[in-house]
Amino acid sequence: MPDEAIERERITRIVSDGFASHGYLPVETPLLEEQSSLAMAGESAATPFQLFDGDGRLLVVRSDLTMPIARLVATRLAHTEAPIRLRYAAPVVREQAQYMARSRQFTQLGIELIGASGADADFEVVSMAAEALNAVGVSKWRIVCGSVRPMNELLAAAGIAGSKREELLSCVHASDFVDLDVALSDVDAPENLVSAIATLPRISGGVGAFDAASAVLAAAGIADGGVSELRALFESAKKAGFADNLEVDFSVMNSFGYYTGLVFSMYADGVSTPLGSGGRYDEAFSRLGERDLPSAGFALSLEEIEEAVANNAEARPLRIAVPKGSLFADTVEALAAAGLDTEPLHDVGRHLIVHGQGVDYVIVRPTDAPAFVASGGADCGICGRDSLVEAGLDLVQLIDLGYGACRFVVAEPASAKGAADAAYARRGSVRVSTKYPRITQAYYDRIGVQADIVTLHGNIELGPMVGLSDRIVDITATGTTLRENDLVIVDEVLKCSARFFASPSSIRCDERVRDLAAKLAASRKA
Repeated sequence: MPDEAIERERITRIVSDGFASHGYLPVETPLLEEQSSLAMAGESAATPFQLFDGDGRLLVVRSDLTMPIARLVATRLAHTEAPIRLRYAAPVVREQAQYMARSRQFTQLGIELIGASGADADFEVVSMAAEALNAVGVSKWRIVCGSVRPMNELLAAAGIAGSKREELLSCVHASDFVDLDVALSDVDAPENLVSAIATLPRISGGVGAFDAASAVLAAAGIADGGVSELRALFESAKKAGFADNLEVDFSVMNSFGYYTGLVFSMYADGVSTPLGSGGRYDEAFSRLGERDLPSAGFALSLEEIEEAVANNAEARPLRIAVPKGSLFADTVEALAAAGLDTEPLHDVGRHLIVHGQGVDYVIVRPTDAPAFVASGGADCGICGRDSLVEAGLDLVQLIDLGYGACRFVVAEPASAKGAADAAYARRGSVRVSTKYPRITQAYYDRIGVQADIVTLHGNIELGPMVGLSDRIVDITATGTTLRENDLVIVDEVLKCSARFFASPSSIRCDERVRDLAAKLAASRKA
């Protein structure tokens, strides 16, 4: 619509003019890139949008601008004197979670500062992000900073590599401290290093967090780990007058593999997803076989900026996604123990939103709770771990509430023991019925077995009974239903319990969510 296009044009012009005022020059890159050339510089955002050209070369639709610009600088701008300041406004394409109802194509507004390192360069990049957010009219924003250095140094010191390293980094990136502790339980490394890996990502806040992080790293034998660089950034931000909008969080670990130091994400009240992100990538050019060019940059999402500007409204009550069904009663009890007004939940009736004192309860299916929180329909919520894993959304698991315990298992007919293994040897795959395809696929990927997944929505036990599948993956508490249908458990996939969770934005921008998490944790220990 014209009015929407006018607003997008306004925001783009303001941001681009701001970048230009600092000497950043415009640049364009191809929409299609050779996958091999981008991969040399470092892992970028995964994209399923791929095609082959006439010569059989694999091409990808760009999902990010940083690596294409790195390739351009390494080739066409190879003899340009550094530092090189570049800006862009261009569409990218990424796959989106099916529950999010977000466009696969969106526009990035960003900069790259190439050939500059040190505290001044980091500050230039972060300060320009702050300037852009203020200029377009985002009223309540926060930049959350971290660094990939300290965690990478801890993992290297502990000798953790390969799949275990990736598992731990995935937990840190998701701020999933519950599963982080589980993943660390079988790590064979000195206790001081294991403790530091578990503790560091839990450190966040203002300047006081630097002392806490330094103490943790020192106990693990790490001299600095990049903490001094973050201190310098915050000192510069204080002088510039926007330190109150900055926060440090050592769980911030950008999913792109090319970052080497500073990483940061930008958030705003009322927007469930980050407004943008960036950081330092000092090794990209050496990986391309070119001169050493330490670099940093960031990109804003035009669409998220639009939403943030539109949402500059008065605060509303804290909105919590409350699961109906078997988890409901325990959830009400947990929220009451945390000091919330739960009286309206004692007689919900057919109401979908129930209003308490200072809080709105959104009554949802447990499987839908992640989507409501991820999309901004609720600020935080409670559901089983299984629902969070199956949804696969960018959410932060904050507290294991302990109730609703169950487990995911693999089961097969007791009367046909060994038939699934024989079928696998014959076909090269095992047929599995389940209501949880994502959890099931992850399990079989982990054990290295090819699985043909048959997705059903009820009576999973029927699959092997009628020859539809060899095995099932299902949730169980007592195993009674399995036994009554001649099924025996052959493996455990994962254990589940109820979790309190939030979006990355709400946990970092909404004090009420952090306060509730602390109270739930305290009542859980009590």
